[in-house]
Amino acid sequence: MKKYFAEMIGTMVLVLMGCGTAVSLGCTNAIAATVVGTAFAFGLAVVAMAYTIGGISGCHINPAITFAVWLSGKMSGKDACFYVLFQVIGAIIGSAILALLTANVEFSGTGANACQEGVSLIGGLLAEVFFTCVFVLVVLGTTDEKKGAGKFAGLAIGLSLILVHLACIRYTGTSVNPARSIGPALFQGGDALKQLWIFILGPLAGGAFAAGIWKWIGSDCKCCKKDE
Repeated sequence: MKKYFAEMIGTMVLVLMGCGTAVSLGCTNAIAATVVGTAFAFGLAVVAMAYTIGGISGCHINPAITFAVWLSGKMSGKDACFYVLFQVIGAIIGSAILALLTANVEFSGTGANACQEGVSLIGGLLAEVFFTCVFVLVVLGTTDEKKGAGKFAGLAIGLSLILVHLACIRYTGTSVNPARSIGPALFQGGDALKQLWIFILGPLAGGAFAAGIWKWIGSDCKCCKKDE
């Protein structure tokens, strides 16, 4: 139970700090500094949580990562389901806190995701698939028991999330995490809620692709060694 609770806390912190920074800075593609600040907030939140709860739950705090880990055969279906459930609960709690904090101030919102101006729904979906695939691939590679980065995995993952945000914010505001999108969308409504399917389907598909890619390139099978 502790690992599920850890996932809830970790996801809550990610949403509160990451989305909270986006709201506080008024993140917009027109002002580069707000994009950079938001990207760093999400990345640093992951680094902080990785070294806080990583030893308890592995610090997935993202259903796309949990889905990929399950597809890789590294966790049971039961654990995967409970991880996702508690991640979503954590995201909702983080969004609720953010909504409460912004209720009586000039700035508002919960940092929800939506396709940005000029980006089609298909374009947004593809962006989420591609960028999630890259991010989850980093997670799977750096946390691999034999080939991973060991204690530096949390830092590598956090830095990669910063990179992904810098590249993807222009398209969708960057989700690559269904829970991170579900929580804010429930409170913000509008396009964020209408387009929520993009930020669930896209990251899960990206996570699945990443699992397949890592299974191939990270495999120790004899046929792969011959290719080397």
